[in-house]
Amino acid sequence: MLTLFLDAVDQITIAESLQFDFGTIRAATNNFSDANKLGRGGFGVVYRGMLFDGQEIAVKRLSRNSRQGDLEFKNEVLLVAKLQHRNLVRLLGFSIEGSERLLIYEFIPNKSLDNYIFDPTKRAHLDWEIRYKIIKGIVRGILYLHEDSRLRIIHRDLKASNILLDAEMNPKIADFGMARMVVLNETAGNTNRIVGTYGYMAPEYAMFGQFSIKSDVFSFGILILEIVSGQKNTSYHNGENVEYLLNYAWKNWHEGTISNLIDPTLSGSPITEIMRFIHIGLLCVQENVADRPNMASVVLMINSNSFALTVPRQPASFMVSNVLSPTSLQQDTGSNVTVNNVSITELSPR
Repeated sequence: MLTLFLDAVDQITIAESLQFDFGTIRAATNNFSDANKLGRGGFGVVYRGMLFDGQEIAVKRLSRNSRQGDLEFKNEVLLVAKLQHRNLVRLLGFSIEGSERLLIYEFIPNKSLDNYIFDPTKRAHLDWEIRYKIIKGIVRGILYLHEDSRLRIIHRDLKASNILLDAEMNPKIADFGMARMVVLNETAGNTNRIVGTYGYMAPEYAMFGQFSIKSDVFSFGILILEIVSGQKNTSYHNGENVEYLLNYAWKNWHEGTISNLIDPTLSGSPITEIMRFIHIGLLCVQENVADRPNMASVVLMINSNSFALTVPRQPASFMVSNVLSPTSLQQDTGSNVTVNNVSITELSPR
């Protein structure tokens, strides 16, 4: 009983230490000025700000129509605040006033990966060394969430726009509004609230609500293919033809022409190493959940060329128009689905 009381006191102390005065944040963002906007999503708007001591921050102003109460919001903050890793964006605190709910994060100067990798000009500056570093950092961050933190977190919305890049182009995984916590001896769960982004969702999750560490692995596999190709997963441009990236990757793997997938700006890079990463990406997007590696195995695959890779089978391949539709998923009024890469983030007690 005493232990429970002390735990409760500790939680209250942590919550108080993380709470910012609303007026302080309003001043830091110049009253949430449009000039300070960094981006907008289904969750609301993110603003750049500066505290009185000169520290730069990013402020996520959640939509006012959230159904979440103050207690649940604070519980969510406490959960994310416990996640500390160099490849995760660090939560500095929160602020509540009336219907306003703010999340305060460290400011990451280079915005998100999608701003670089899908831009024809900017991605030309991302040589293989930088892309390799980004992939390895994402792997470390996911491994921490799945295996190494005190909690086991399934992110459920891993995508290029949720990978932020710091001043040295180190990746930091962001946006835990859709994350789910499972106990350490569990690796999966079920939900009737389907959240995430078309194109990155594992099929068993998108269709049946079955999420697991392997559904995050699927999303990571898509990320690898995007980083190597410089193309969005839903629209690979091959001359005048446009097709789903996963279909294109598998077709070229099967025909022995997988080098077609590599971004032309990477010419002169170590092709054998890049091909190995494509191989790893294809293993991560296997249709059978059991055929996908866990992130600990992915680390071994990346760090050791002597680690033998199995031969991938045809990956999970489905088009949104054929299997998923916004109408079918939104029949559940609790569903949060991302269409055209715009996330709908609703924080809720886990």
